[in-house]
Formats: sequence, C-alpha cells, structure tokens
Amino acid sequence: MGKLSKYIVDLKGLQENVTQYEYILDNQFFADLDAPEVQKGKVTVSLTIKRFSNAFELLFQTEGVVIVQCDRCLDEMEQPISSEDKFTVKFGAKYDDENESLIVIPEEEGTLNVAWFMYEFIALAIPMKHVHPSGKCNNLVSKKLGKLLRTSSNDEDLSEDDFMSEVVDDSSVDEERAIDPRWNELKKIFDNN
Repeated sequence: MGKLSKYIVDLKGLQENVTQYEYILDNQFFADLDAPEVQKGKVTVSLTIKRFSNAFELLFQTEGVVIVQCDRCLDEMEQPISSEDKFTVKFGAKYDDENESLIVIPEEEGTLNVAWFMYEFIALAIPMKHVHPSGKCNNLVSKKLGKLLRTSSNDEDLSEDDFMSEVVDDSSVDEERAIDPRWNELKKIFDNN
C-alpha cells in the first residue's frame, strides 16, 4: 500500500470540526490497488470528515465513470456511477472493521487509509447489469449471438434492437411454456365472466 499512502487521513491531527478532501481516482489508482472488479476509470471522491468529541463521521460522495465489460458483447464500456456513503471512526485499543458502519483504529496511530473504502464504494455503485446503449454494442458479436438465438431457419439477421428484444422476451417465452395449457382454458372462462 506504499503507492496509496496519499490516501492516508490523519484523524488524530485534525483541528477543525469539519475537514474536506478531494480525490481524483484514475487508472493509476485502480492499478495500484490491484483489485479485480474495476481496473480503469475516472472518479471524483469528495470526503467530508466531521469531528465529534469521541468520534469522526466520514461522508464519501462519489461521481464518475468506470470501465466495465458489457454483458451483451463483452467489449469495454463506460459505466457512470454515483453514490453517497458514510461510516463512523472511533479510537480504540486495536483496529476493528467488523461492523460496516463503525471502524475502530488504534489511538496511538490515529490514521486511516481510505483508499480501499473508496474502491469498495465504487464497486458497490456499479449496477448488476451493464450493457451498451442501443446501437453501441459490437455489431459483429450481436449478429453472431442473434444467429445462435434463432429458433427457425427462415429468420433473417437480427439487428441489435431485435437481438435485445429477443433476449428480453426469451424469459417470458420460457414462463409461458412452463404454464400448463389447461390453465389457459380456465383463464378464458374467467375472462368471459
């Protein structure tokens, strides 16, 4: 963590009740951290530390863009992220981060490296599903996937929008197939009344 020493906050030395820090996290930050989920991006983190008599509240406001893999075509894509996260820090005998909302740090050290916390907040802000906007996916991959999804031989090449609608509609088709056809007959009786 030597390369990440600029993210160490000296809580013991804070004199003011409210202190603010601004961090610009770029590709070098992600490379230095060497974490698997996010390896590229440009993210701004505003850290506000409020000092109380026996504790510190750390508020992280995160805005920016990370580079992730598109779920559809597997090409890299920009994923905007935004989050607001906070936790409390207290001094104690030894370091303890078992409680996600309360971090205890040794009083004789009085410092906290916030690099990993910022990274975790970024990773948690990434949506589960990330796909290119319509028309931006790798066209070659979309066409190949469309061919694999075809159900009959007379289907023509699918455009990206057709491909997505087929992928989205695929789950509802499976649900319809799973429904016993006798239920459809009963539904007709209810619809007529």
